[in-house]
Amino acid sequence: MTAETADVPAPQEPENTREPRLPKEAKSPRALAWTRRRHSAARFWREYRTHRAGVFGLAALVLIALAALFAPLLVGSDAQSVTEAPGEAMQSPSTEFPLGTDQFGRDLLALLVWGARISLTVGLLAAFLSVAIGTVVGITAGHFRGWYATVIMRVTDWFLVMPTLVLAIALASVMDRSIWTIVLAIGVTTWPTTARLVRAQTLAVESRPYIERAQALGGGHGHIMARHVLPNVMPLVLAQTTLVISSAILTEATLAFLGLGDPTVVSWGGLLQDAREAGAVSAGDWWYLAPPGIAIAVVALAFTLCGRAVESVLNPRLGVSR
Repeated sequence: MTAETADVPAPQEPENTREPRLPKEAKSPRALAWTRRRHSAARFWREYRTHRAGVFGLAALVLIALAALFAPLLVGSDAQSVTEAPGEAMQSPSTEFPLGTDQFGRDLLALLVWGARISLTVGLLAAFLSVAIGTVVGITAGHFRGWYATVIMRVTDWFLVMPTLVLAIALASVMDRSIWTIVLAIGVTTWPTTARLVRAQTLAVESRPYIERAQALGGGHGHIMARHVLPNVMPLVLAQTTLVISSAILTEATLAFLGLGDPTVVSWGGLLQDAREAGAVSAGDWWYLAPPGIAIAVVALAFTLCGRAVESVLNPRLGVSR
């Protein structure tokens, strides 16, 4: 090395080219779980938005739910009062009463908004009760083999072959006429379809190798069903719930129309029953019959569209049209 080259300083890297590496904070298992759930929810919503029918159904349900929630502010809390009815009996639609009046002179538009509360509440509660019973029966029947599965599935088959509406009518007839009676009557008679679907999915899940490994590591029955089977059948349960809700709303309307509902509250089926008793069918008072029937059909259709969209997102192999 010459003296000239020894005097030349070695090139130095710029100070700002290298950023110091900071240690990554270790996330707790709970934080990681919530992060995965947020990402899964965002992915689900991105896929759901591509289904136009599902978005339309969801928008309709949101509007109806908001109207039912804010019914006291929109139509007033005295809309159900018979003694303070603002109009005359059986008035046709007008600017003052857009949907006319009922046999007591009450505004049918206000009654329709109030009826959404009962119809949606009964439909949701009955559907959740039905799906909960069907999920428990399906998972336990698929996990425990032998005599238990045989007995429980024979009971399920008996409920399947019996007319659901007839069983609900029989149960509602021997109990007090209240909202909870309708919820119980629908919930305990409509669970067999969910139980069948969940049992088939449970059998498919428990045939996978990781279930055998979990059992070999000491996992008990409760651990297997709660930590391995239930998360894998939840997509099916969620999709089934949205479909059962529409059926529950229709059943509630049918029971109320037959006079088995709570006479102290206003529901869409109860409005149809009142219209029948008032002779609206023979008198041609269509405004008394059409709005509750259309509302029931719209809500049932909206839940069905949402259910089909949820099914397609959770199981893309179904190929549901968008």
